Amino acid sequence: METLNLDLNKRYSFADYLTWFDDIRRELYNGFIKMMTPSPSISHQRISGKLSRAVGNFLVTKKCEVFYAPSDVRFPDKTDEKSDKKIYTVVQPDLYIVCDPKKLDKKGCLGAPDMIIEIVSPKNAKRDVVDKFNIYQNSGVKEYWIVNPNDKNVNVFILDNAGKYQLVSIYAGDQKIPVNIFEGKLKINLTEIFED
Repeated sequence: METLNLDLNKRYSFADYLTWFDDIRRELYNGFIKMMTPSPSISHQRISGKLSRAVGNFLVTKKCEVFYAPSDVRFPDKTDEKSDKKIYTVVQPDLYIVCDPKKLDKKGCLGAPDMIIEIVSPKNAKRDVVDKFNIYQNSGVKEYWIVNPNDKNVNVFILDNAGKYQLVSIYAGDQKIPVNIFEGKLKINLTEIFED
C-alpha cells in the first residue's frame, strides 16, 4: 500500500485521520501528527499480553473492559464538541480500561478511559513520560501506569482532586501493584509480568 504524503506541520482532525488508509500507525497530539515506532519488540508484546490477560481475567464478571493497541482513544477539546472534525487528539495506548460503556463506539473510545498503561521503549520514552502524561492528565484519565521493561519497574500515577497526577509509587522486584481504580481488589504480580 502506498504511503501518504502528509504535512507534519499541518493541523489535522480525527475526520482527516479516518481517511488515511495506509499501513502507517500515527497519533494526533492537538492536531499534529506523531509517527508511531515500528512494531513493538517481543518483550514489549509479552508484557502487554500478560497485563491484558491479568486485567481481562479480573474483569470477566464486571462492566469494565480492557483494550489494547492498536485501538483509538479520542480526546475532545471540549466535552460538548464530539464531532470527528472537532477532535484533534487521538492516541493508541498500549492498554486502556473503560468502565463507562457510553464512551465506546465502533471507532474506539471517546473521552478519558479510567486507566491507561503505556509500555516504554527506547524510541518512545519521552512521548510516554512527557507528552502522553500531559495529555492523559489534562483529559482526566484517573490512573496512569508507565511500564519500564529495561528497568523492570512500573511508575503508578493517580489523578488528584485538583486534576494533577501524583506518583503513588515506583513498583519493582516481586511487588504486587494494586490497581487503584478497582480499590486494590486487583493486584498485578510484577514477577509474572516481567518474567521472560
